[in-house]
Amino acid sequence: MVQIATANSITKQRFLDIRTRTEDICNSLKPEDTSIQPVEFVSPPKWHLAHTTWFFEQFILSKHKENYKVFHNEYAYYFNSYYNNVGDRVMRAQRGSMTRPTLNEVLNYRAHVNSHMAEYLEHDVSEHACETIEIGLQHEQQHQELLVYDVKYIFGHQPSFPKLDFEIKLDSEKQAQEFIKIDENIYEIGHKEDSFCWDNELGRHKVYLHDFEISNRLVTNLEYIEFVEAGGYKDFNLWHADGWEFIQTNEIKAPLYWHKVNGKWMQYTLQGFKEIDMELPINHITFYEAFAYSQWKGLRLPTEFEWEVASKYFKYGQLWEWTNSAYLPYPNYKKVDGALGEYNGKFMVNAMVMRGASAATPKNHSRPTYRNFFHPEMRWQFSGIRLAK
Repeated sequence: MVQIATANSITKQRFLDIRTRTEDICNSLKPEDTSIQPVEFVSPPKWHLAHTTWFFEQFILSKHKENYKVFHNEYAYYFNSYYNNVGDRVMRAQRGSMTRPTLNEVLNYRAHVNSHMAEYLEHDVSEHACETIEIGLQHEQQHQELLVYDVKYIFGHQPSFPKLDFEIKLDSEKQAQEFIKIDENIYEIGHKEDSFCWDNELGRHKVYLHDFEISNRLVTNLEYIEFVEAGGYKDFNLWHADGWEFIQTNEIKAPLYWHKVNGKWMQYTLQGFKEIDMELPINHITFYEAFAYSQWKGLRLPTEFEWEVASKYFKYGQLWEWTNSAYLPYPNYKKVDGALGEYNGKFMVNAMVMRGASAATPKNHSRPTYRNFFHPEMRWQFSGIRLAK
């Protein structure tokens, strides 16, 4: 699962800096904000704080630190996410039912584990432990982005539309649209650099691609509003059958956080409720919506392989970009044994690949080979559209 991790990359300061960043994201929250779970796919912020702590206690301290005693015997049950190999757990839909442990108790748990990890990192650390710590740090940074999504969903469904105390900012995509031509050829796909990657990026292999063209920029709010106001959500011819059923069942008529007020399109942002900036990229849409929009334009979504090959010719990183590729293993993919083998492999079904990164993504998680993945109906993540033909 880890391409490379050494004692040089696993330092006490780096560990504590990453851990502190998770807590910084929560500075805007009141204790009442941290236990709420408005829908099943949103985890309470308090749970994120505890789960990322449990990871280091479960996989490092309990296994590698001599005479370590767990902070609380029940926390493994409360804060395990989906690792069947390490025991029973509270089901995802029930995470918001836990008012106990309290936020202060969870923060004490973080402080306890941080202290023991800092002490542990002052001594020689085995290669195996370094690899697991690296996974833990990368895992925590993934949760930092998920935490932003979840806070936005929690805030965005309250009448007061609260604000974060820091900014997640998107930039204009107003440059003229051009299509970058990529020649037919055989290309190599997958991670090859001497750096960390997830196991789903490994199995570097060749793919044959026909000639194609890909947009130099993302679809903007203005362009997407044209689709909405032209009746895009009413024309079943544009939609997959699953997508049409989804928007009909859930009465979806616009992207998440969009509201039409007195004839103006408004949206909730983490900086408050604002009129939509037409030059910013369209955000918070499902794969179904991205596909329907591409059909309306007479174009299509790129495959993940086209996206990876072309990525060096355009700027990415504002929003995760839907591709038209199912999330499947690369050739020669192998799961590692034990609990960590559950990290990616068992999710390789019924999901679509997203490429790039977003404004909420930690910088070292942005690389051309990174394979993010979500079910096609999900839209609370920072998601956008890049067209191809």
